[in-house]
Amino acid sequence: MYDIIIIGAGPAGLTAAIYAGRQGNKTLILEKNIAGGKGLEVPLMENYPGYEKIEGQKLIQKMKKQATKHAQIKELEEVTKIKKTRKEFKVETKKDTYKTKTIILATGTRHRKLKIPGEKKFQGRGVSYCATCDGPLYKNKKVLVIGGGNSALQEAIFLHNIGSKPTIIHRRDQLRAQKYLQDQIKKLKIPIIWNSTLKEIKGNNAVQGAIIENKKTGQTTKIKTDGIFIAIGEEPLNKLAKNLGVKTDKAGYIVTDKQQRTSIERVYAAGDITGGLNQWITACAEGAIAATSAYKDTSEI
Repeated sequence: MYDIIIIGAGPAGLTAAIYAGRQGNKTLILEKNIAGGKGLEVPLMENYPGYEKIEGQKLIQKMKKQATKHAQIKELEEVTKIKKTRKEFKVETKKDTYKTKTIILATGTRHRKLKIPGEKKFQGRGVSYCATCDGPLYKNKKVLVIGGGNSALQEAIFLHNIGSKPTIIHRRDQLRAQKYLQDQIKKLKIPIIWNSTLKEIKGNNAVQGAIIENKKTGQTTKIKTDGIFIAIGEEPLNKLAKNLGVKTDKAGYIVTDKQQRTSIERVYAAGDITGGLNQWITACAEGAIAATSAYKDTSEI
């Protein structure tokens, strides 16, 4: 029997584990992939306190090492079902079943897809959602980055810095990203095609081109490219939460109070799965609050 089981080992889950373990809770993290979540995809962060610049992978390594001192981490073990009884939860994975008094959902989000012709066909063959993962394959090659928020600009900057030749495609006439990222784009002279959307991805065995449409004129243009990086936002990974009966908002994000408590007693949520400001430091803060709330509630059982 665990005091707390944390589902998800991204920044929120790892922070929750540190706080939970330090408070004396018997804590387990279950992660369907490897620890880090989308934190592994952050090429470079310049707004995390204590580090002027740090790569996402390096910060995750530090957090994982620290969390391991306070909790057991089981990677590559996907949770398939959670059953609630009066005093405990049964957490089923593809490998085992665990019992716990409380649960912290830190399942995060997944990359939103465009759902256009060619996207699924060429995924892994020119279509990517992670420049840190696949960018090195496109050194000295032309690539398109789809989006206008922080993630898209970070991807474009990273691709430029490793020697790719990125062009940003954005559906509006101005970017939504933070000013310092926009300033970097201007400084690096990364081209932007405004008021345009990606309509179709072309190629034979791999991506060779794309068709984009100007939203104002309706004109379509074919562009030659070797790769397409899609960064248009995220969707919440809420299947476990919904099956458990946890309340979500219209967009599918878990609704919590200020103590990260959900609509189900002794179930908490932290990180990107709660929506709002999807920033590393926010995820960590919510993880700390969730673990502290779970500790208080556990001690009363």
